[in-house]
Amino acid sequence: APESLMQALEDLDYLAALDDDGNLSEVGIIMSEFPLDPQLAKALIASCEFDCVEEMVSLAAMLTASPCFVSPSTHLEEAVALRRRALLHPHGDHFTLINIFNAFQQRECNRAGLWGPYNGDEGWCRKHGLSGEALRLAGIVRAELLEVMRRIELPVSPPAFGTAANALNLQRALISGYFLKVARDIDGSGNYVMLTHKHVAHLPPACCYLLRQPPRRPPPWVLYHEFTISQDNCLRVVSEIQPQMLVELAPQYYLSNLPPSESRDLLMELREKLVTAEEAP
Repeated sequence: APESLMQALEDLDYLAALDDDGNLSEVGIIMSEFPLDPQLAKALIASCEFDCVEEMVSLAAMLTASPCFVSPSTHLEEAVALRRRALLHPHGDHFTLINIFNAFQQRECNRAGLWGPYNGDEGWCRKHGLSGEALRLAGIVRAELLEVMRRIELPVSPPAFGTAANALNLQRALISGYFLKVARDIDGSGNYVMLTHKHVAHLPPACCYLLRQPPRRPPPWVLYHEFTISQDNCLRVVSEIQPQMLVELAPQYYLSNLPPSESRDLLMELREKLVTAEEAP
């Protein structure tokens, strides 16, 4: 539809993938090298700047491959949930996916001598309600993405997952690509209004913030991977972000193009505080 095409072009423009003439910019040309959606490609490129390539390329592979979660038999649900809870990451679903990929890859490395490089541990996957096939596919996708990065000579930073600095850098890289997919909890009970089109959605049942024990209050601001009304009106793959990052990393959109709303007012107020703090002696 013409509306969808115009929206796609507008999104590419916000991602700095187009120049003033509507052609691919330098960033857009690099983005086009990756077999990824534009937002994920932009986040992966941004990870070079923020020194979190190893983690972002794993995440990109997990988001691109088939979903890794499988529903266990009814009598195993409680046991699977307990084991899967150990893989949850406090910073959100994106980080949890990296956790899962790293755990699976570690098992593959440990067993490679006995079972071959891609046999994996199906028993471990079943116990955690995970698809070994999807995780092996993610490993293949990851290798392909790294090959593209080497071919076009993008820097690959060493792994640092688990450090506070790395978590912050991953959030920055994600916002660089997904600043159009941000939602704010409007009442403190998990009703999230999506900033770009004001639709209200909810956290998915499998979200790490709902699975953690003891449960905690839903995060005020989140970044999400995708949203479809058909999936119970839920966001998919959700992680908490700090709103000041939106002002710092995507000021053109959030200060100039975001439609008037309470969320925009909050961001404008935050921007004024940041400017005041910078100007203070």
